[in-house]
Amino acid sequence: MSPETVTNVLTVLRVVLAAVFVFAGITHFTPAVQRTMAAMIPPALRFGGFWSPRTLVIVTGLCEIAGGIGLLIDVTRVTSGVALAVFLVAVFPANAYAARHKERFGAVAIPLVPRLLGQLVLIALVLAVSLPI
Repeated sequence: MSPETVTNVLTVLRVVLAAVFVFAGITHFTPAVQRTMAAMIPPALRFGGFWSPRTLVIVTGLCEIAGGIGLLIDVTRVTSGVALAVFLVAVFPANAYAARHKERFGAVAIPLVPRLLGQLVLIALVLAVSLPI
């Protein structure tokens, strides 16, 4: 592949990933999604006050929106990509908890190994589109 083709592929992938993160972040503000995501937070990580599960869902939604937008801005691209990679690691315990409780979360409860592999691929993609070539 020519350098120009690689650049074009990374640009398209960056825009797609940005849209996915922004859309996913927006869903954190819908009541049904908020309830489900708040319930996915493992009991050991549930606190009151500012760190309540519902507040964490809102904060993670804002992080996804900001990270997605940041991928599209040259001066924030690297920082946003690294922040999204860290974010994906940070939210994995909630996904693992949901995977262990399929009866409670249904389709949201993607089995643990496929979910882990998906998270790793997503982390790799976010870093690939955000770090300088």
